Amino acid sequence: MYDFDLFVIGGGSGGVRCARIAASHGARVAIAEERFWGGTCVNVGCVPKKLMVQAAEYGAWARDAHAFGWCGDLPAHEWPVLIAAKDREIARLNAVYVQLLNGSGVTSFNGRAVFEDPHTLMVDGRRMTAERIVIATGGLPSWPECEGAERLGIVSDAAFYLPSLPKRVVMVGGGYIAVEFAGIFRGLGAEVDMVFRQDLPLRGFDQDMRVALADALREQGVCLHPSMKLERLEQVGDMKRLHLVGGRHVDADLVFFATGRTPNTAGLGADRAQVALTPEGGVVVDDQHTTSQKHIFAIGDVSNKLNLTPVAIAQGHELADRLFGGDNKRSWSFTPIPTAVFSVPPLATCGLTEAEAALLGPADIYLAQFTPLRHMMSGRKRKTTIKLVVDQASQRILGAHMLGDDAAEMMQAIGVAMVTGATKRDFDRTIGIHPTSAEEWVTLRTRTRVAGVKV
Repeated sequence: MYDFDLFVIGGGSGGVRCARIAASHGARVAIAEERFWGGTCVNVGCVPKKLMVQAAEYGAWARDAHAFGWCGDLPAHEWPVLIAAKDREIARLNAVYVQLLNGSGVTSFNGRAVFEDPHTLMVDGRRMTAERIVIATGGLPSWPECEGAERLGIVSDAAFYLPSLPKRVVMVGGGYIAVEFAGIFRGLGAEVDMVFRQDLPLRGFDQDMRVALADALREQGVCLHPSMKLERLEQVGDMKRLHLVGGRHVDADLVFFATGRTPNTAGLGADRAQVALTPEGGVVVDDQHTTSQKHIFAIGDVSNKLNLTPVAIAQGHELADRLFGGDNKRSWSFTPIPTAVFSVPPLATCGLTEAEAALLGPADIYLAQFTPLRHMMSGRKRKTTIKLVVDQASQRILGAHMLGDDAAEMMQAIGVAMVTGATKRDFDRTIGIHPTSAEEWVTLRTRTRVAGVKV
């Protein structure tokens, strides 16, 4: 009755995984991508951003090297060389995604897929039907309500293709993207101002980590403007002037708006498919990724729930197994989820914040801040902060948080321990690796405070 058993709209990480796994189970699968294979993460997100963070760190490492006996002048950074190298790597990854799809027997379309009705899609003038459909179109950068923003500023997609490094940058926003690009631009030599509405960056993260990150940003020379609202952006001579409510303004060569992302559902024809959307445009789904139509599903950022690439991949794999895999099913733990912010230094977290744990009952808090061995030598004022949130009754680890070198690498392993139900005693009886920052996780012996207790 249908052209395909499954049609996936969107060739990002989640959509490609879903299509490949469904095809491996014998389903007739098609996938359409209108922009670039691999989606946001591979092309204008996680991967190129991490490469640029690494580029920004090399300058500081070169300066540190003098303290270890390496002599010589610091070489100049060449922005075009970085962008060209980044583009080559992204092109390679694009090709990998296409090869994976071709090798799995999935029919691929380069074009925009739009609903005509609940089982029918149009892709560049071609009409196709599918028994089941997965929406995996991800999200797009959003613009703030600020006069002149879209005319004179940029959002994250454009940041990866700037022709040259700006000398002065204003980062607007306090989330993942803002703090990461603040570190990138500052590390490569630009003057950076950060303007955000909250009192600290990274709303929703643990308070101690937010404070530590703000201190780290200031130590790098990033000028923070907390608790600020936007008024308008205008061109003044050869510079941009961002006016803030209250009469203040900040001048820069580049104004970068990192003020959130919006589910990519505009023009999808969701109404013709009778797929319900939230007021923000997110696809409404249940815990099985099912939309208001039982044969249409949505995974990844388009549902605007857990907006992380590995989550989208897991959702896509899980859904394909459930629909076509019979007894051949994998499962994932979506609580807790380890994640990282590739700020400078990086921040990683898994599980509950202190404030979230306190709502559930008494929690023991273990907190340490120290200077890593390398920075003791270099003289750079770069601190590491680590924190454990422990349920007082069961002594189970509820939350782990870190700001410092290699935080993301450590948090992946800690996430495994937390998923398996590790307790503080398990951490305490584990032998540390000396001398490392990682050993601090298993040598936290003195409780800092108790949260969630009424005094």
